[in-house]
Amino acid sequence: MQKKSTYLWPTILAAALAIGVFLGGKLDFNDSPEKLFTTNSKKDKLNRLIDYIDYEYVDEINTDSIVDVTVNNILEKLDPHSVYIPKEEMTQVSENMKGDFVGIGINFYPYRDTIAVIRTIKDGPSFLKGVQPGDRILMADNDTLYGRKLPSETIVEKLKGKEGTSVKLTVFRKKENRTFTVNVKRDLVPIKSVQSYFMMTNDMGYIKVNRFAESTFKEFKTALRELQRQGATKLTLDLRDNPGGYLGISEQMADEFLEDGKLILFTKNKKGKINNVFATDKGSFEDKPIYVLINERSASASEIIAGALQDNDIGTIVGRRSFGKGLVQREMELGDGSAVRLTVSRYYTPTGRSIQRTYENGNKDYYQKFTDRYHSGELISVDSIKVADSLKFKTPKGKVVYGGGGIIPDVFVPIGSNEEEAVESMDSVGFISYFIFEHLDEDRQRYSDYTEEEFVANFRIDDIIFERFVDYAIKSNLNMRFYDFEESVKLYLKAALAQQLFGANVHAKIKSEADAMLKQVLELDNPAIQQQEAEVIEESN
Repeated sequence: MQKKSTYLWPTILAAALAIGVFLGGKLDFNDSPEKLFTTNSKKDKLNRLIDYIDYEYVDEINTDSIVDVTVNNILEKLDPHSVYIPKEEMTQVSENMKGDFVGIGINFYPYRDTIAVIRTIKDGPSFLKGVQPGDRILMADNDTLYGRKLPSETIVEKLKGKEGTSVKLTVFRKKENRTFTVNVKRDLVPIKSVQSYFMMTNDMGYIKVNRFAESTFKEFKTALRELQRQGATKLTLDLRDNPGGYLGISEQMADEFLEDGKLILFTKNKKGKINNVFATDKGSFEDKPIYVLINERSASASEIIAGALQDNDIGTIVGRRSFGKGLVQREMELGDGSAVRLTVSRYYTPTGRSIQRTYENGNKDYYQKFTDRYHSGELISVDSIKVADSLKFKTPKGKVVYGGGGIIPDVFVPIGSNEEEAVESMDSVGFISYFIFEHLDEDRQRYSDYTEEEFVANFRIDDIIFERFVDYAIKSNLNMRFYDFEESVKLYLKAALAQQLFGANVHAKIKSEADAMLKQVLELDNPAIQQQEAEVIEESN
């Protein structure tokens, strides 16, 4: 028997502590700071201090770093979600929120001493030039990319460039044992925020959204139309682990499910000005069953959608209590390439509840209270969720909902065991994917005859692959009771294999077979299954 896993909880807790930096919406901001403010004594004091240090201090000091520290210290005194974005991070942040970047269209690993292609983006620049999974990129123009451990950021810089420019890649193809060059013209490459979509049943579609970027609603509509074409009259919208993003995008998505005139949310600023946002007649999925999945890492824009539907008595919210972020930020440029996301208002769900958790005791306490959820029992039992009667609200149909710390789902689904969550964590951080890449790298041809449908229906991970993964994990100091969760591990190995062979949709479809929340949705949608389970429980009693 192997030792119980110690791998899961440090990973989850680290993610929990880091998530706050990425939470929040980004709205249009038309006025520059110069237009909004005039010179005053408080700003003069800071400017003079920086000048004194710059010109008079005995040692040479990087005053830019002092300014950065000062800005961060000021923002930390405000709230947990007002954040500073240094200029060196702005490009990456902007690309992530925009939903695309200019590049050559590959997913890669810095593998051993080379750059290994995992997949090429279909119809992207590299795909169209014949670059294949498993290829090694040795050089980009005259820059050597092998034989030394280059940071991923440096590699990306060598491969990215201006739209329409070309880069000459020197490529080694292992399966053919040959090296060749190919000129790839850089183009816009999407950063998908709709992670996956597929048909769960003949009439139930599934869409997973991992953030709310500029391109998210367009991606969502494309996925929804395709699912409707395939027969979807019901939908499961998966917002688990979605930290949010643009407020306006979440409003558009909520509008798809709400009738014309229904309140989506309202915001209130420091002056008490209220801005109501109502649904329009543009919705394409009104009056149809919808299930929204949330968990403890669903925040901001994710909570807006869940709250809007819950408060309007639309659909069913399934999962665990969400993060609890009810603050709205605007992004403001600071003139040197950096920016600040400053909280400018609070948002409220249609019944008038704020789901923002308290931060009156500072940021450290704020995130500690979040991690305490893992120890309080609320991820295991809905009865452990602490609610205040003073924050009780009622929907139009009389359903009781609560404010003050996230969206409490209509149907609670507990978190899995340590080992179950450890398997999920190994998948989410890429550990399983890395093992699968090495497996494919040995003999990619053995899978060449499979279609997506044949792979999903017929392929099984054999004991040899499973045993090799166990050895691989143990050598990496990941110890858990692998044999007690053999079927689960094999399923995740198959899903990771499908992702590298066929893409994210097949990966998600295979993983769904072991997903407790999706199983709950199917039970809720099929009263016959619920009746059978009730009869089994009655017999056992």
